[in-house]
Amino acid sequence: MANVKTLMLKAPGTNCDVETTFAFEQAGAQVESAHINELLRRQKLLSNYQIMVIPGGFTYGDDISAGKILANEVRLKLGEDIQRFVEDGGLVLGICNGFQVLVKAGILSKSADGGPPQLSLAGNDSGKFESRWVYLSANPTSPCIFTQGITTMYLPVAHGEGKVVGEPKILDELNVVLYYADETGNIQAGYPYNPNGSANSIAGICDDSGRVFALMPHPERFVRWTQHPRWTREPRREYGDGFRVFRNAVEWVKNA
Repeated sequence: MANVKTLMLKAPGTNCDVETTFAFEQAGAQVESAHINELLRRQKLLSNYQIMVIPGGFTYGDDISAGKILANEVRLKLGEDIQRFVEDGGLVLGICNGFQVLVKAGILSKSADGGPPQLSLAGNDSGKFESRWVYLSANPTSPCIFTQGITTMYLPVAHGEGKVVGEPKILDELNVVLYYADETGNIQAGYPYNPNGSANSIAGICDDSGRVFALMPHPERFVRWTQHPRWTREPRREYGDGFRVFRNAVEWVKNA
């Protein structure tokens, strides 16, 4: 496939779409932005794309709870379209606020008998907004397409509600893709390595197909090596750790 068409979904308060667009374009994708109202009015059709992205930000000011209003719009007005998109082989990526949206919309959370999602994201244990770089350990058994070949990453986080919470049974059933860890790979290191107190140190999850992926850290903020906080003091690398997430997605679509 010559062009990998990626849809960057926006709503009032989205603010990481430019960086995420750049990352996908560097990976070889063709990116188009769309306000959610353009999809609701059928001015743009999800079926015309191969990848859909919900980038970071504070959609609708994170009123009620982070990502909740956009999640309701997605669930009630686009749920069937997204389900069909995934069934047809599309990829979905949610970053930070996008993670919150995908979980609270029920796309990446378990529900009982059609009831409300039994997984959510809550306020950080620290009681404050956490903006720091974190070490991540990838689950080698994960089916996630976006993280194939990745073992560790070092990425920034920036959120006030990133703590994954849920019933133990639900947490045990999750396809965990990424764990918060320390520099040695210990996923039980605690704060500040786990910046929000997330259950089981969960930093990213995916669906059973591995084609719907959401994470709290920001891979789009570490695409170039010069974005690393110690780039002048460590051996130079061609790309930042986050770039592999976007390249994996684009290459998978090209080869599908």
